[in-house]
Amino acid sequence: MSTVDQSGTFALGNRIVKRLGYGAMRLAGPGVFGPPKDPDAAVAVLREAIACGVNHIDTSDYYGPHVTNQLIREALHPSPEELTQAVHDNLRNLGLDVLDVVNFRSMHGVDAGSQGPAEGSIEAPLTVLAELQHKGLVRRIGLSNVTPAQIAEGRRICEIVCVQNEYNLAHRANDALIDDLARDGIPYVPYFPLGGFNPLQSSILSKVAARLDATPMQVALAWLLRRAPNVLLIPGTSSVTHLRENLASAELNLPGDAMTSLNEIGDSVP
Repeated sequence: MSTVDQSGTFALGNRIVKRLGYGAMRLAGPGVFGPPKDPDAAVAVLREAIACGVNHIDTSDYYGPHVTNQLIREALHPSPEELTQAVHDNLRNLGLDVLDVVNFRSMHGVDAGSQGPAEGSIEAPLTVLAELQHKGLVRRIGLSNVTPAQIAEGRRICEIVCVQNEYNLAHRANDALIDDLARDGIPYVPYFPLGGFNPLQSSILSKVAARLDATPMQVALAWLLRRAPNVLLIPGTSSVTHLRENLASAELNLPGDAMTSLNEIGDSVP
């Protein structure tokens, strides 16, 4: 059994994926968009992920051919034409005939400075994606940066195979949503699982990591794997060494008292 296999598996639509995957966004160019600064190094990280058994790779653009998840966020409020063009552009950039999973990212509230999901209908753009799915250009559809009401609206339009919102040890607004999705067998894919551009920092996390002879980030990932069976992880890195460290979190056993201590981190954050 490989290290990644120890993370377990979960169904992403009709496909079984390992719960510990990889997010390729950090391989991109400036501003986490565009071609990578060092293409050879980027390819080396992707090859290592595949060699380690990863079969769930998330990308915002440009990467393949093992991409299983594509995030569409071309404009704050894309028109049907812009959204359709975005899908065609991604197919061309990735060299694919069909996108395996497209996560539509709701941008409601972003232009108003919102720090998280904001209410607003996603019917129009999601209907466009459902039509592209019917044409065979998209296999599965997921949602990102959404509220429970938007998820319910989306499920009335098409099958939603996953939800991708911000969530980690210190940012736990989606606790109830994760449990609701688990009951319906829908994967929850947390973005910024390690804090994103502001890495997690906590004395509790550091103490648990020291006790278990692990890094704080390995403990944070192991906690997410223990959080719920429908949680799928896609931590990102541009380093092969860091990738291996992240994947090793699947082997980390968190005892009950460590889980109790770690849970207090979320309770202490406003």
